[in-house]
Amino acid sequence: MKKTEYFKCIQKRPDRSIIKEEWIEQVLTHPLKEEIQSDGRIRKWARIKEMDGRALRVILLNDGETVHNTFFDRSFREDR
Repeated sequence: MKKTEYFKCIQKRPDRSIIKEEWIEQVLTHPLKEEIQSDGRIRKWARIKEMDGRALRVILLNDGETVHNTFFDRSFREDR
């Protein structure tokens, strides 16, 4: 998995260090929802069973491969 330097740095935070790479892969391979941001970055979401179904958001660079950010998205709604 390709990662930005920003991602490598931000993943050291206590609230982000709990996010497993296998969960990121799950979001990338089986997203519930995808959006393209105005800057070309790609947002993908999936629910993580091991985290009580919370939605994990993964943001990729516009190459569609490089992970830039990940976090549990409290405001995620599948119907929007």
